Amino acid sequence: MGSVFGKETVKEPPFEVILQRNTGKTPYELRKYGTRYAASVEYASDDTSTPFGTLAKYIGVFGTPQNEGSTSIAMTAPVVMEQEPTAIAMTAPVVMESDGKMKKMMFMLPVEYDDLAKIPKPTNPAVHIEEIPSEVGAVHRYNGIFNTKINREKAKEMGAQLISDQVPGITEEFVLENFQFWGYNPPFTIPYFRRNEVWLKLNDEQVNYLKDKFPNTSEGRLRGGSSSASMNGRTMFTFGFCGLVVGAFAVGFIFRSKSQYRRL
Repeated sequence: MGSVFGKETVKEPPFEVILQRNTGKTPYELRKYGTRYAASVEYASDDTSTPFGTLAKYIGVFGTPQNEGSTSIAMTAPVVMEQEPTAIAMTAPVVMESDGKMKKMMFMLPVEYDDLAKIPKPTNPAVHIEEIPSEVGAVHRYNGIFNTKINREKAKEMGAQLISDQVPGITEEFVLENFQFWGYNPPFTIPYFRRNEVWLKLNDEQVNYLKDKFPNTSEGRLRGGSSSASMNGRTMFTFGFCGLVVGAFAVGFIFRSKSQYRRL
């Protein structure tokens, strides 16, 4: 039931918080991540259920894992979605939108998969394994529902704060072309308890500028990783579904009780 109320029961990659900016209109923090690996799927529509299902099958959420060796892989967070379509290199076959652009969804892989040779090879050719180099970026966290429009607005708000902070090279166009949405909760989590984030990768010049401008907001603390309990994907979905049923029953009981009270 915890996942319905936003309790995070899966691991996320460890990161270092190197700066927190909480005094502006839109709060954000700078995070540094080490090298990570992810399973990714490209898709050409706003139907995010299809790539999510494909990736879930790869790690074994639904039935036998679709990878060589049928290895179950622990569910991790966040699920990453590129919000602005980006041009991709031609391969065959490729399903493309009329403008020749695709979006991408990624599942971050557990930290024990720290080398490509250790990662189970997908049996579905639509799934790709990617190495994500160490990087630093600005992150804004928010709750509630999410969709493309809301995610873009949140990215614009963070971008406006970065522009207000006079970070070199930041424009609204740059933000909207490069931000990612990161989701940490199952689809059935109550919106108020969701953890949603928008991420924008920054270069060394931008990071050093912020560290010099706000020297008293640096933290240097490690977070993520082992701070969360690990569950495999199927367990997470099972517990979440049970929680949803219990929650729906409780809401129904309260509603019926109030209705009976009004009739008295």
